Amino acid sequence: MKKYVTLKENRDFQRLYHKGKSFVSPVLVTYVLKNRNNNLRFGITTGKKVGKAVLRSRARRVIRAAYFELYEDLKPGFDFVFVARGKTPFVKSNQIKKAMQEHFKKAGVLKNQQK
Repeated sequence: MKKYVTLKENRDFQRLYHKGKSFVSPVLVTYVLKNRNNNLRFGITTGKKVGKAVLRSRARRVIRAAYFELYEDLKPGFDFVFVARGKTPFVKSNQIKKAMQEHFKKAGVLKNQQK
C-alpha cells in the first residue's frame, strides 16, 4: 500500500472550506482545491450530527475505502476534504464510491477524463 497523505491541520481544512469547490450529494460532501505540491492529500470530517462514535467511525471507514479504490484514477496535485452526512454510516462503500466518482468527474480531477 502506498503512503497516503492526510490533512491534519485545522488551517488546511479551513482553506478548503473557504477557497475550495464543493460538491454535494445525499451521502457525501466533497471539497476540492489544487495544491502547490504534487501530492494527493485528503481529510475526512464527521460531525456529531452523523451519530455517536460508532457511526462516525463507520462513516470515516466507508469514505476511506471508497477513496482508496479511486486513488489511482486521480490527477496529482489536489487536496480533498470529505464531509460525512447523516446517511453516510448506513450505506455501503459502493454508494459512497459512486457519489465520490461523480464529484471527481465534476471537479475534473480524474486522469482519463477530458475537460
